[in-house]
Amino acid sequence: MKLKALLLGAIAGTALAPAAFAERGSDGHVNIIYWQAPSILNPYLSSGTKDIESASLVVEPLGRYDQDGALVAYLAEEIPTVENGGVSADLKSITWKLKSGLVWSDGSPVTSADVKFTADYCMDPAGGCAQLAKFEGVDSVEIIDDLTVTVTFGEAKPNPYGPFMGGQSPIIQMAQFENCMGAKAPECTDANFGPIGTGPFVVTDFRPNDVISMVANDNYRDAAKPAFASLTFKGGGDATASGRAVLETGEFDYAWNLQLAPDVLAKMAEGGKGTTVAAFGTLVERIEMNMTNTSPDLPEGERGTAMHPHPFLTDVRVRKALSMAIDRDLLVEIGYGRAGRPTCNLVPAPLAYASDNTDCLTQDIAGAKALLDEAGWAVGSDGVREKDGVRLSMLYQTSTNAVRQDFQALIKQWWEEIGVETELRNINASVFFGGDPGSPDTFQRFYADVEMYANNFDGTDPESYLAQHTCDKAPKPETQWQGENMNRYCDPLYDELVAELGRTGSLAKRGEIAKVLNDMLTKDSYVVVPLVDRGRVSAHANSLGGVVLNTWDSELWNVADWYRIK
Repeated sequence: MKLKALLLGAIAGTALAPAAFAERGSDGHVNIIYWQAPSILNPYLSSGTKDIESASLVVEPLGRYDQDGALVAYLAEEIPTVENGGVSADLKSITWKLKSGLVWSDGSPVTSADVKFTADYCMDPAGGCAQLAKFEGVDSVEIIDDLTVTVTFGEAKPNPYGPFMGGQSPIIQMAQFENCMGAKAPECTDANFGPIGTGPFVVTDFRPNDVISMVANDNYRDAAKPAFASLTFKGGGDATASGRAVLETGEFDYAWNLQLAPDVLAKMAEGGKGTTVAAFGTLVERIEMNMTNTSPDLPEGERGTAMHPHPFLTDVRVRKALSMAIDRDLLVEIGYGRAGRPTCNLVPAPLAYASDNTDCLTQDIAGAKALLDEAGWAVGSDGVREKDGVRLSMLYQTSTNAVRQDFQALIKQWWEEIGVETELRNINASVFFGGDPGSPDTFQRFYADVEMYANNFDGTDPESYLAQHTCDKAPKPETQWQGENMNRYCDPLYDELVAELGRTGSLAKRGEIAKVLNDMLTKDSYVVVPLVDRGRVSAHANSLGGVVLNTWDSELWNVADWYRIK
Protein backbone atom coordinates (compact mmCIF):
# COMPACT_ATOMS: atom_id res chain seq x y z
CA MET A 1 0.00 0.00 0.00
CA LYS A 2 2.85 2.35 0.72
CA LEU A 3 4.10 1.91 -2.84
CA LYS A 4 0.74 3.00 -4.20
CA ALA A 5 0.19 5.88 -1.82
CA LEU A 6 2.53 8.19 -3.71
CA LEU A 7 0.39 8.03 -6.83
CA LEU A 8 -3.16 7.46 -5.59
CA GLY A 9 -4.26 11.07 -5.50
CA ALA A 10 -4.91 13.13 -8.58
CA ILE A 11 -1.97 15.39 -9.21
CA ALA A 12 -2.83 19.02 -8.92
CA GLY A 13 -2.62 21.25 -11.95
CA THR A 14 -2.28 25.01 -12.02
CA ALA A 15 -4.58 27.17 -14.08
CA LEU A 16 -2.70 30.07 -15.54
CA ALA A 17 -4.24 33.51 -15.70
CA PRO A 18 -6.29 34.09 -18.86
CA ALA A 19 -4.20 35.51 -21.64
CA ALA A 20 -4.70 39.19 -22.28
CA PHE A 21 -4.87 38.74 -26.04
CA ALA A 22 -7.28 37.18 -28.49
CA GLU A 23 -5.29 36.75 -31.67
CA ARG A 24 -2.05 34.96 -32.40
CA GLY A 25 0.78 37.35 -33.17
CA SER A 26 -1.15 40.49 -32.25
CA ASP A 27 1.53 41.76 -29.86
CA GLY A 28 4.36 41.91 -32.38
CA HIS A 29 7.87 41.02 -31.30
CA VAL A 30 9.48 39.87 -28.05
CA ASN A 31 13.20 39.89 -27.20
CA ILE A 32 14.85 37.42 -24.80
CA ILE A 33 18.48 37.55 -23.71
CA TYR A 34 20.55 34.79 -22.08
CA TRP A 35 24.14 35.67 -21.31
CA GLN A 36 25.00 32.03 -21.98
CA ALA A 37 24.39 31.56 -25.70
CA PRO A 38 22.79 28.34 -26.97
CA SER A 39 25.01 26.10 -29.06
CA ILE A 40 22.41 23.48 -30.02
CA LEU A 41 18.63 23.12 -29.87
CA ASN A 42 18.53 19.41 -29.11
CA PRO A 43 18.33 18.84 -25.32
CA TYR A 44 19.39 15.22 -25.78
CA LEU A 45 22.80 16.38 -26.99
CA SER A 46 23.46 18.97 -24.32
CA SER A 47 22.85 19.22 -20.59
CA GLY A 48 23.54 22.96 -20.68
CA THR A 49 20.62 24.95 -19.25
CA LYS A 50 20.77 27.56 -22.00
CA ASP A 51 20.37 24.85 -24.65
CA ILE A 52 17.53 23.10 -22.83
CA GLU A 53 15.63 26.32 -22.20
CA SER A 54 15.98 27.79 -25.68
CA ALA A 55 14.85 24.45 -27.13
CA SER A 56 11.80 24.53 -24.84
CA LEU A 57 10.35 27.28 -27.02
CA VAL A 58 10.13 24.71 -29.81
CA VAL A 59 9.99 21.15 -28.48
CA GLU A 60 7.76 20.10 -25.59
CA PRO A 61 7.33 17.15 -23.20
CA LEU A 62 4.19 15.21 -22.40
CA GLY A 63 3.99 16.97 -19.05
CA ARG A 64 5.68 19.79 -17.16
CA TYR A 65 6.18 20.98 -13.62
CA ASP A 66 4.51 24.27 -12.78
CA GLN A 67 5.85 27.06 -10.58
CA ASP A 68 4.87 25.09 -7.46
CA GLY A 69 6.42 21.84 -8.66
CA ALA A 70 3.04 20.25 -9.45
CA LEU A 71 2.76 18.04 -12.54
CA VAL A 72 0.64 19.47 -15.36
CA ALA A 73 -0.25 17.92 -18.70
CA TYR A 74 1.12 19.51 -21.89
CA LEU A 75 1.07 17.18 -24.88
CA ALA A 76 -0.67 14.49 -22.82
CA GLU A 77 -4.39 14.40 -22.10
CA GLU A 78 -3.67 14.11 -18.39
CA ILE A 79 -0.95 13.13 -15.95
CA PRO A 80 -1.17 9.35 -15.46
CA THR A 81 -1.74 8.17 -11.87
CA VAL A 82 -2.74 4.96 -10.16
CA GLU A 83 -6.16 6.48 -9.48
CA ASN A 84 -6.92 7.28 -13.13
CA GLY A 85 -5.47 3.99 -14.36
CA GLY A 86 -2.48 5.53 -16.07
CA VAL A 87 0.00 3.93 -13.67
CA SER A 88 -0.28 0.20 -13.14
CA ALA A 89 -1.17 -1.16 -9.70
CA ASP A 90 2.23 -2.86 -9.48
CA LEU A 91 3.94 0.43 -10.39
CA LYS A 92 5.87 -1.23 -13.19
CA SER A 93 4.34 0.74 -16.06
CA ILE A 94 2.94 4.13 -16.95
CA THR A 95 0.64 4.74 -19.91
CA TRP A 96 0.56 8.13 -21.59
CA LYS A 97 -2.17 9.28 -23.96
CA LEU A 98 -1.50 12.17 -26.32
CA LYS A 99 -4.07 14.88 -26.86
CA SER A 100 -5.96 14.26 -30.08
CA GLY A 101 -5.35 16.52 -33.05
CA LEU A 102 -1.81 17.55 -32.14
CA VAL A 103 0.39 18.40 -35.09
CA TRP A 104 4.03 19.26 -35.52
CA SER A 105 4.94 22.70 -36.78
CA ASP A 106 5.23 21.22 -40.29
CA GLY A 107 1.56 20.16 -40.12
CA SER A 108 2.13 16.41 -39.75
CA PRO A 109 0.39 14.56 -36.90
CA VAL A 110 2.08 13.87 -33.58
CA THR A 111 1.73 10.18 -32.79
CA SER A 112 2.82 7.63 -30.25
CA ALA A 113 5.54 6.58 -32.72
CA ASP A 114 7.25 9.91 -32.02
CA VAL A 115 7.12 9.28 -28.28
CA LYS A 116 8.59 5.78 -28.59
CA PHE A 117 11.22 7.06 -31.01
CA THR A 118 12.30 9.72 -28.51
CA ALA A 119 13.03 7.01 -25.94
CA ASP A 120 14.84 4.84 -28.49
CA TYR A 121 16.91 7.85 -29.58
CA CYS A 122 18.09 8.64 -26.05
CA MET A 123 18.61 5.03 -24.97
CA ASP A 124 20.57 4.01 -28.08
CA PRO A 125 23.70 2.35 -26.63
CA ALA A 126 25.82 3.66 -29.50
CA GLY A 127 24.86 7.25 -28.75
CA GLY A 128 25.64 9.70 -26.01
CA CYS A 129 22.38 11.02 -24.60
CA ALA A 130 22.78 13.96 -22.24
CA GLN A 131 19.48 13.07 -20.52
CA LEU A 132 19.94 9.31 -20.12
CA ALA A 133 19.17 9.46 -16.38
CA LYS A 134 15.59 10.39 -17.31
CA PHE A 135 15.19 6.86 -18.68
CA GLU A 136 16.69 5.07 -15.68
CA GLY A 137 15.11 1.64 -15.23
CA VAL A 138 13.12 1.70 -18.49
CA ASP A 139 12.77 -1.76 -20.06
CA SER A 140 10.62 -0.83 -23.02
CA VAL A 141 8.30 1.73 -24.59
CA GLU A 142 5.39 0.10 -26.38
CA ILE A 143 2.98 1.68 -28.86
CA ILE A 144 -0.62 0.82 -27.89
CA ASP A 145 -2.34 2.89 -30.56
CA ASP A 146 -1.66 6.08 -32.50
CA LEU A 147 -2.04 8.23 -29.39
CA THR A 148 -1.02 5.87 -26.58
CA VAL A 149 2.29 4.51 -25.31
CA THR A 150 3.19 2.42 -22.30
CA VAL A 151 6.56 2.74 -20.59
CA THR A 152 7.53 -0.44 -18.74
CA PHE A 153 10.16 -0.52 -16.01
CA GLY A 154 12.24 -3.47 -14.91
CA GLU A 155 11.04 -3.04 -11.33
CA ALA A 156 8.26 -1.18 -9.55
CA LYS A 157 8.81 2.54 -10.16
CA PRO A 158 6.98 4.68 -7.59
CA ASN A 159 8.17 7.81 -9.38
CA PRO A 160 7.58 6.94 -13.06
CA TYR A 161 7.80 10.57 -14.23
CA GLY A 162 11.33 10.48 -15.63
CA PRO A 163 10.74 9.91 -19.35
CA PHE A 164 8.91 12.68 -21.22
CA MET A 165 8.43 14.98 -18.19
CA GLY A 166 9.88 18.47 -18.00
CA GLY A 167 12.03 20.53 -20.32
CA GLN A 168 14.92 18.07 -20.13
CA SER A 169 12.92 15.27 -21.78
CA PRO A 170 10.81 16.63 -24.68
CA ILE A 171 9.33 14.69 -27.60
CA ILE A 172 11.24 14.93 -30.88
CA GLN A 173 9.87 14.13 -34.32
CA MET A 174 10.73 10.67 -35.62
CA ALA A 175 10.57 11.75 -39.26
CA GLN A 176 13.21 14.42 -38.66
CA PHE A 177 15.59 12.43 -36.45
CA GLU A 178 15.19 8.80 -37.55
CA ASN A 179 18.47 8.88 -39.50
CA CYS A 180 20.27 10.51 -36.56
CA MET A 181 20.50 7.61 -34.17
CA GLY A 182 23.49 6.59 -32.08
CA ALA A 183 26.89 7.88 -33.19
CA LYS A 184 25.24 9.82 -36.04
CA ALA A 185 23.31 12.07 -33.63
CA PRO A 186 25.83 14.95 -33.47
CA GLU A 187 26.19 14.94 -37.28
CA CYS A 188 22.56 15.95 -37.97
CA THR A 189 23.16 19.66 -37.89
CA ASP A 190 19.94 20.75 -39.61
CA ALA A 191 17.79 18.80 -37.14
CA ASN A 192 19.83 19.75 -34.09
CA PHE A 193 19.80 23.44 -35.00
CA GLY A 194 16.20 23.61 -36.20
CA PRO A 195 14.03 20.94 -34.61
CA ILE A 196 10.44 20.59 -35.78
CA GLY A 197 8.34 20.94 -32.65
CA THR A 198 4.93 21.40 -31.09
CA GLY A 199 5.84 24.50 -29.08
CA PRO A 200 4.63 28.06 -29.63
CA PHE A 201 7.56 29.08 -31.83
CA VAL A 202 9.41 27.85 -34.91
CA VAL A 203 13.10 28.44 -35.63
CA THR A 204 13.77 30.46 -38.78
CA ASP A 205 17.48 31.06 -38.23
CA PHE A 206 19.96 29.76 -35.68
CA ARG A 207 23.47 31.10 -35.33
CA PRO A 208 25.17 28.96 -32.70
CA ASN A 209 26.62 30.86 -29.75
CA ASP A 210 24.90 34.01 -30.96
CA VAL A 211 21.24 34.48 -31.85
CA ILE A 212 18.08 32.52 -32.67
CA SER A 213 15.26 33.98 -34.74
CA MET A 214 11.78 32.50 -34.37
CA VAL A 215 8.23 33.09 -35.53
CA ALA A 216 4.93 31.97 -34.08
CA ASN A 217 4.00 28.38 -34.81
CA ASP A 218 0.97 28.56 -37.12
CA ASN A 219 0.04 25.03 -36.06
CA TYR A 220 0.19 25.64 -32.32
CA ARG A 221 -2.67 23.88 -30.55
CA ASP A 222 -4.18 27.08 -29.11
CA ALA A 223 -5.32 29.31 -31.98
CA ALA A 224 -4.97 32.48 -29.87
CA LYS A 225 -1.39 31.82 -28.83
CA PRO A 226 1.36 32.87 -28.79
CA ALA A 227 0.62 36.59 -28.55
CA PHE A 228 3.92 37.43 -30.18
CA ALA A 229 4.38 37.03 -33.93
CA SER A 230 8.14 36.75 -33.67
CA LEU A 231 10.87 36.26 -31.12
CA THR A 232 14.58 36.95 -30.90
CA PHE A 233 16.66 34.89 -28.50
CA LYS A 234 20.00 36.65 -28.07
CA GLY A 235 22.85 34.80 -26.42
CA GLY A 236 26.27 35.76 -25.16
CA GLY A 237 27.84 38.69 -23.40
CA ASP A 238 27.60 38.69 -19.64
CA ALA A 239 25.02 38.92 -16.87
CA THR A 240 25.69 42.63 -16.39
CA ALA A 241 24.87 43.49 -19.99
CA SER A 242 21.79 41.27 -19.88
CA GLY A 243 20.48 42.96 -16.74
CA ARG A 244 21.02 46.43 -18.16
CA ALA A 245 19.30 45.50 -21.41
CA VAL A 246 16.05 44.89 -19.51
CA LEU A 247 16.23 47.01 -16.38
CA GLU A 248 18.01 50.12 -17.67
CA THR A 249 17.68 50.44 -21.44
CA GLY A 250 14.54 48.42 -22.15
CA GLU A 251 16.18 46.90 -25.24
CA PHE A 252 15.10 43.40 -24.21
CA ASP A 253 11.96 42.05 -22.61
CA TYR A 254 13.37 39.17 -20.58
CA ALA A 255 16.81 38.47 -19.08
CA TRP A 256 17.65 35.11 -17.54
CA ASN A 257 19.78 34.20 -14.54
CA LEU A 258 21.16 37.55 -13.44
CA GLN A 259 24.12 36.14 -11.57
CA LEU A 260 25.19 39.49 -10.20
CA ALA A 261 26.21 40.95 -6.86
CA PRO A 262 23.12 42.25 -5.03
CA ASP A 263 24.25 45.88 -4.99
CA VAL A 264 24.82 45.80 -8.75
CA LEU A 265 21.34 44.41 -9.35
CA ALA A 266 19.72 46.98 -7.06
CA LYS A 267 21.42 49.82 -8.93
CA MET A 268 20.20 48.50 -12.27
CA ALA A 269 16.62 48.26 -11.02
CA GLU A 270 16.66 52.02 -10.49
CA GLY A 271 16.51 52.32 -14.29
CA GLY A 272 12.78 51.76 -14.07
CA LYS A 273 12.37 49.82 -17.32
CA GLY A 274 11.80 46.42 -15.75
CA THR A 275 11.44 44.37 -12.63
CA THR A 276 13.33 41.45 -11.14
CA VAL A 277 11.72 38.14 -10.19
CA ALA A 278 13.31 35.62 -7.85
CA ALA A 279 12.64 32.23 -6.30
CA PHE A 280 14.58 29.42 -4.65
CA GLY A 281 14.56 25.94 -6.12
CA THR A 282 17.36 23.38 -6.40
CA LEU A 283 20.08 25.40 -8.13
CA VAL A 284 23.43 24.76 -6.42
CA GLU A 285 26.74 26.39 -7.32
CA ARG A 286 29.35 23.73 -6.69
CA ILE A 287 32.84 22.48 -7.46
CA GLU A 288 33.25 19.12 -9.17
CA MET A 289 36.40 17.12 -8.48
CA ASN A 290 37.79 15.18 -11.46
CA MET A 291 38.48 11.54 -10.65
CA THR A 292 40.47 11.08 -13.87
CA ASN A 293 43.81 12.30 -15.17
CA THR A 294 43.51 14.94 -17.87
CA SER A 295 47.20 15.47 -18.50
CA PRO A 296 47.85 16.51 -22.12
CA ASP A 297 50.69 13.98 -22.08
CA LEU A 298 48.11 11.21 -22.25
CA PRO A 299 46.83 10.09 -25.68
CA GLU A 300 43.44 11.35 -26.82
CA GLY A 301 40.87 8.69 -26.16
CA GLU A 302 42.46 7.87 -22.82
CA ARG A 303 42.78 11.34 -21.35
CA GLY A 304 39.95 12.14 -18.96
CA THR A 305 38.69 8.55 -18.78
CA ALA A 306 38.65 5.86 -16.11
CA MET A 307 41.75 4.32 -17.71
CA HIS A 308 43.87 6.87 -15.85
CA PRO A 309 42.90 7.84 -12.27
CA HIS A 310 43.70 11.36 -11.09
CA PRO A 311 47.19 11.58 -9.53
CA PHE A 312 46.00 13.17 -6.26
CA LEU A 313 42.26 13.93 -6.28
CA THR A 314 41.67 10.21 -5.79
CA ASP A 315 42.84 10.87 -2.22
CA VAL A 316 39.65 11.74 -0.32
CA ARG A 317 41.71 13.65 2.26
CA VAL A 318 42.84 16.10 -0.42
CA ARG A 319 39.27 16.61 -1.58
CA LYS A 320 38.04 17.11 1.97
CA ALA A 321 40.82 19.60 2.73
CA LEU A 322 39.89 21.63 -0.35
CA SER A 323 36.30 21.82 0.90
CA MET A 324 37.32 22.70 4.47
CA ALA A 325 39.36 25.68 3.24
CA ILE A 326 36.33 27.46 1.71
CA ASP A 327 34.40 30.23 3.48
CA ARG A 328 30.91 29.76 2.04
CA ASP A 329 29.40 32.62 4.06
CA LEU A 330 31.78 35.06 2.42
CA LEU A 331 30.99 33.65 -1.03
CA VAL A 332 27.29 34.24 -0.45
CA GLU A 333 27.92 37.75 0.85
CA ILE A 334 29.95 38.88 -2.16
CA GLY A 335 28.04 36.95 -4.80
CA TYR A 336 24.37 36.70 -3.98
CA GLY A 337 23.29 38.43 -0.78
CA ARG A 338 19.72 37.41 0.07
CA ALA A 339 19.50 35.48 -3.20
CA GLY A 340 21.90 32.84 -1.89
CA ARG A 341 22.56 30.71 1.14
CA PRO A 342 25.57 28.54 1.98
CA THR A 343 25.01 24.82 1.56
CA CYS A 344 26.76 21.49 1.92
CA ASN A 345 24.13 19.69 -0.16
CA LEU A 346 23.82 18.93 -3.84
CA VAL A 347 20.06 18.48 -3.25
CA PRO A 348 19.04 21.44 -1.05
CA ALA A 349 15.28 21.04 -1.55
CA PRO A 350 12.52 19.98 -1.15
CA LEU A 351 12.85 19.56 2.60
CA ALA A 352 11.96 15.85 2.50
CA TYR A 353 15.08 15.18 0.41
CA ALA A 354 17.51 17.69 1.95
CA SER A 355 20.23 16.25 4.19
CA ASP A 356 20.99 17.88 7.54
CA ASN A 357 24.65 17.95 6.53
CA THR A 358 26.20 21.18 7.81
CA ASP A 359 29.81 20.01 8.27
CA CYS A 360 31.18 22.29 5.55
CA LEU A 361 29.61 25.53 6.74
CA THR A 362 32.52 26.60 8.98
CA GLN A 363 35.78 27.37 7.23
CA ASP A 364 38.70 25.51 8.80
CA ILE A 365 42.06 26.43 7.27
CA ALA A 366 44.03 24.97 10.20
CA GLY A 367 42.08 21.72 10.01
CA ALA A 368 42.66 21.47 6.26
CA LYS A 369 46.40 21.89 6.73
CA ALA A 370 46.46 19.28 9.48
CA LEU A 371 44.55 16.81 7.30
CA LEU A 372 47.01 17.22 4.44
CA ASP A 373 49.93 16.84 6.86
CA GLU A 374 48.40 13.64 8.18
CA ALA A 375 47.95 12.35 4.62
CA GLY A 376 51.66 12.83 3.94
CA TRP A 377 51.41 15.87 1.65
CA ALA A 378 54.42 17.88 2.79
CA VAL A 379 54.94 21.57 2.05
CA GLY A 380 57.83 22.11 -0.37
CA SER A 381 60.29 24.98 -0.52
CA ASP A 382 57.96 26.90 -2.85
CA GLY A 383 54.98 26.48 -0.51
CA VAL A 384 53.30 23.82 -2.66
CA ARG A 385 52.63 20.44 -1.08
CA GLU A 386 53.95 17.27 -2.67
CA LYS A 387 54.13 13.56 -2.06
CA ASP A 388 56.02 10.84 -3.91
CA GLY A 389 56.97 13.34 -6.61
CA VAL A 390 53.37 14.52 -7.17
CA ARG A 391 52.67 18.21 -6.56
CA LEU A 392 49.29 19.53 -5.45
CA SER A 393 48.96 21.76 -8.50
CA MET A 394 45.53 22.21 -10.06
CA LEU A 395 43.71 23.79 -12.98
CA TYR A 396 40.39 25.27 -11.79
CA GLN A 397 37.96 26.12 -14.59
CA THR A 398 34.54 27.68 -14.87
CA SER A 399 32.50 29.84 -17.23
CA THR A 400 33.20 33.54 -17.73
CA ASN A 401 31.07 35.48 -15.26
CA ALA A 402 31.93 38.25 -12.79
CA VAL A 403 30.58 36.42 -9.74
CA ARG A 404 32.31 33.16 -10.70
CA GLN A 405 35.60 34.94 -11.25
CA ASP A 406 35.27 36.54 -7.80
CA PHE A 407 34.67 33.07 -6.36
CA GLN A 408 37.69 31.70 -8.20
CA ALA A 409 39.96 34.43 -6.88
CA LEU A 410 38.93 33.85 -3.26
CA ILE A 411 39.05 30.06 -3.48
CA LYS A 412 42.48 30.19 -5.15
CA GLN A 413 43.69 32.30 -2.21
CA TRP A 414 42.32 29.85 0.36
CA TRP A 415 43.69 26.81 -1.46
CA GLU A 416 47.14 28.31 -1.84
CA GLU A 417 47.04 29.11 1.87
CA ILE A 418 46.85 25.38 2.58
CA GLY A 419 49.59 24.58 0.05
CA VAL A 420 47.66 23.81 -3.14
CA GLU A 421 48.90 25.61 -6.25
CA THR A 422 45.91 26.79 -8.30
CA GLU A 423 45.74 28.02 -11.87
CA LEU A 424 42.51 29.74 -12.87
CA ARG A 425 40.82 29.41 -16.22
CA ASN A 426 37.51 30.82 -17.41
CA ILE A 427 35.81 29.80 -20.63
CA ASN A 428 33.08 31.52 -22.61
CA ALA A 429 29.81 30.13 -21.23
CA SER A 430 28.48 29.28 -24.68
CA VAL A 431 31.45 27.00 -25.23
CA PHE A 432 31.76 25.69 -21.67
CA PHE A 433 28.13 24.61 -21.50
CA GLY A 434 27.95 23.57 -25.16
CA GLY A 435 27.73 20.02 -26.36
CA ASP A 436 30.32 20.13 -29.14
CA PRO A 437 32.04 16.71 -28.98
CA GLY A 438 35.07 18.15 -30.75
CA SER A 439 35.70 20.91 -28.22
CA PRO A 440 38.22 20.34 -25.40
CA ASP A 441 36.63 23.18 -23.40
CA THR A 442 33.20 21.81 -22.47
CA PHE A 443 32.25 21.02 -18.89
CA GLN A 444 31.37 17.49 -20.02
CA ARG A 445 34.86 16.85 -21.37
CA PHE A 446 36.30 18.36 -18.19
CA TYR A 447 39.95 18.77 -19.17
CA ALA A 448 40.81 20.31 -15.79
CA ASP A 449 41.27 19.16 -12.22
CA VAL A 450 38.24 20.92 -10.79
CA GLU A 451 35.40 22.88 -12.35
CA MET A 452 32.62 25.06 -10.99
CA TYR A 453 29.08 25.52 -12.27
CA ALA A 454 25.45 25.18 -11.21
CA ASN A 455 22.49 23.20 -12.45
CA ASN A 456 19.26 21.79 -11.08
CA PHE A 457 16.62 19.20 -11.87
CA ASP A 458 13.09 19.17 -13.26
CA GLY A 459 10.36 18.81 -10.68
CA THR A 460 10.62 18.17 -6.96
CA ASP A 461 11.90 14.57 -6.95
CA PRO A 462 15.71 14.19 -7.21
CA GLU A 463 15.80 10.56 -8.38
CA SER A 464 16.92 11.26 -11.96
CA TYR A 465 19.30 13.97 -10.76
CA LEU A 466 21.05 11.65 -8.32
CA ALA A 467 21.10 8.90 -10.95
CA GLN A 468 23.38 11.13 -13.03
CA HIS A 469 26.31 10.00 -10.88
CA THR A 470 26.06 6.29 -11.60
CA CYS A 471 29.07 4.65 -13.21
CA ASP A 472 27.50 4.35 -16.67
CA LYS A 473 26.79 8.07 -17.01
CA ALA A 474 30.43 9.21 -17.29
CA PRO A 475 31.21 11.18 -20.49
CA LYS A 476 33.74 9.39 -22.68
CA PRO A 477 34.85 9.29 -26.31
CA GLU A 478 32.45 6.43 -27.08
CA THR A 479 29.49 8.68 -26.15
CA GLN A 480 30.83 11.73 -28.01
CA TRP A 481 31.70 13.11 -24.54
CA GLN A 482 28.04 13.29 -23.59
CA GLY A 483 26.96 12.16 -20.14
CA GLU A 484 25.91 13.58 -16.79
CA ASN A 485 28.52 12.13 -14.42
CA MET A 486 31.03 14.93 -14.98
CA ASN A 487 33.57 13.90 -12.35
CA ARG A 488 33.63 10.24 -13.48
CA TYR A 489 32.71 9.08 -9.95
CA CYS A 490 32.02 5.35 -9.76
CA ASP A 491 30.89 3.44 -6.67
CA PRO A 492 28.87 0.22 -7.06
CA LEU A 493 27.18 0.89 -3.71
CA TYR A 494 25.99 4.25 -5.01
CA ASP A 495 24.58 2.55 -8.11
CA GLU A 496 22.77 0.00 -5.92
CA LEU A 497 21.21 2.75 -3.80
CA VAL A 498 20.03 4.61 -6.92
CA ALA A 499 18.31 1.41 -8.02
CA GLU A 500 16.77 1.06 -4.54
CA LEU A 501 15.50 4.64 -4.68
CA GLY A 502 13.89 3.83 -8.01
CA ARG A 503 11.79 1.01 -6.53
CA THR A 504 10.97 2.63 -3.17
CA GLY A 505 7.47 4.05 -2.73
CA SER A 506 7.39 5.32 0.84
CA LEU A 507 8.05 9.04 0.75
CA ALA A 508 9.87 8.88 4.08
CA LYS A 509 12.09 6.05 2.85
CA ARG A 510 12.73 7.82 -0.45
CA GLY A 511 13.89 10.83 1.52
CA GLU A 512 16.24 8.71 3.61
CA ILE A 513 17.85 7.12 0.54
CA ALA A 514 18.19 10.44 -1.29
CA LYS A 515 19.93 11.95 1.72
CA VAL A 516 22.38 9.05 1.87
CA LEU A 517 23.13 9.45 -1.84
CA ASN A 518 23.61 13.19 -1.41
CA ASP A 519 25.98 12.59 1.50
CA MET A 520 27.96 9.96 -0.41
CA LEU A 521 28.77 12.57 -3.03
CA THR A 522 29.28 15.57 -0.77
CA LYS A 523 30.10 14.48 2.79
CA ASP A 524 31.72 11.07 2.46
CA SER A 525 33.66 11.34 -0.80
CA TYR A 526 33.75 15.11 -1.48
CA VAL A 527 33.63 14.46 -5.24
CA VAL A 528 31.02 17.23 -5.31
CA VAL A 529 31.72 20.30 -3.16
CA PRO A 530 28.57 22.43 -2.86
CA LEU A 531 29.04 26.12 -2.25
CA VAL A 532 25.82 28.13 -2.58
CA ASP A 533 22.13 27.30 -2.78
CA ARG A 534 21.27 29.93 -5.36
CA GLY A 535 17.97 31.67 -5.76
CA ARG A 536 17.05 32.17 -9.40
CA VAL A 537 16.96 35.88 -10.27
CA SER A 538 15.74 37.04 -13.67
CA ALA A 539 14.14 40.21 -14.98
CA HIS A 540 11.37 41.20 -17.34
CA ALA A 541 10.20 44.44 -18.89
CA ASN A 542 7.37 46.25 -17.16
CA SER A 543 5.43 45.91 -20.39
CA LEU A 544 5.70 42.10 -20.49
CA GLY A 545 2.77 40.28 -18.94
CA GLY A 546 2.13 36.63 -18.14
CA VAL A 547 5.62 35.85 -16.80
CA VAL A 548 5.58 33.18 -14.09
CA LEU A 549 9.05 32.34 -12.76
CA ASN A 550 9.51 28.59 -12.53
CA THR A 551 12.49 27.00 -10.77
CA TRP A 552 11.19 23.43 -11.27
CA ASP A 553 11.24 23.32 -15.09
CA SER A 554 12.36 25.44 -18.01
CA GLU A 555 12.19 29.09 -17.07
CA LEU A 556 10.47 29.67 -20.41
CA TRP A 557 7.85 27.02 -19.67
CA ASN A 558 4.83 29.29 -20.19
CA VAL A 559 6.10 31.61 -22.93
CA ALA A 560 2.93 30.86 -24.91
CA ASP A 561 1.07 32.85 -22.24
CA TRP A 562 3.26 35.94 -22.38
CA TYR A 563 1.72 39.11 -23.77
CA ARG A 564 2.36 42.82 -24.14
CA ILE A 565 0.72 45.03 -21.54
CA LYS A 566 -0.97 47.84 -23.42
